[in-house]
Order: sequence, then C-alpha cells, then structure tokens
Amino acid sequence: MSVKIRLSRAGAKKRPYYHIVVADSRDPRDGRFIEKVGTYNPMLPAEHEDRVRLKEERLQHWLSKGAQPTDRVARFLGKAGLAPMPVFHEQPKKSAPKKKAQERAAAAAAASETASEEAAA
Repeated sequence: MSVKIRLSRAGAKKRPYYHIVVADSRDPRDGRFIEKVGTYNPMLPAEHEDRVRLKEERLQHWLSKGAQPTDRVARFLGKAGLAPMPVFHEQPKKSAPKKKAQERAAAAAAASETASEEAAA
C-alpha cells in the first residue's frame, strides 16, 4: 500500500477549503483517508498565518514511514521546513519558444536597441 500526503477538497462552491490528509493512493481525492494532518485555505492572503496549518509532529511521523507528499503539499512542507523544498521549473521545456522564434526575438531586440541608440544621439 503506498501512502500519500495530499489535499482533500471541502468547502462550498467557489469557496475552496482543503484538508491535508494522509491517504492510500488508490482512494478517491475526497474519499477515505487515514489521518487529517493539516488544512489549507486558498481564500486567505499568502502572508496570513491561517492559510496553511500543519500538525508538524504527525507529518514527521508519516514522512518517516515513507508517505509521499504531492507537489502542492511538498511545497507547503518545504516552506515550513519539514522537508527539502522541491524544485519547480517556471517554464516547461516543451512550451519554450522554438529556434526560429528565438532568432526573431533576438533580431527584434537588436533592432530596437539600435533604434534607441540612434534616437539618443
């Protein structure tokens, strides 16, 4: 049985609220879980102290047992200092501009640079 630490949605329509739970990976998102170890309220501002609440002792216990956090929960744990901060790349390589588009952008930048130098002189 693989155990995950993940979000389980609660709250009303258009008013999300999430419980951070330890659950069997085969169970549905909002279904059965083993233990509730925190909460996440995305409606609060990012700097608000109640936005993410974690039961640190229980999370350490489950991490030591081999529970795997999902990407979002891993970010919460990284900010709280309970686990190493995961590495997230801002832009996937697939969606990066291709070779011709990069060449056009470089040419446009060079042209605008020359035009600004001529206007300054």
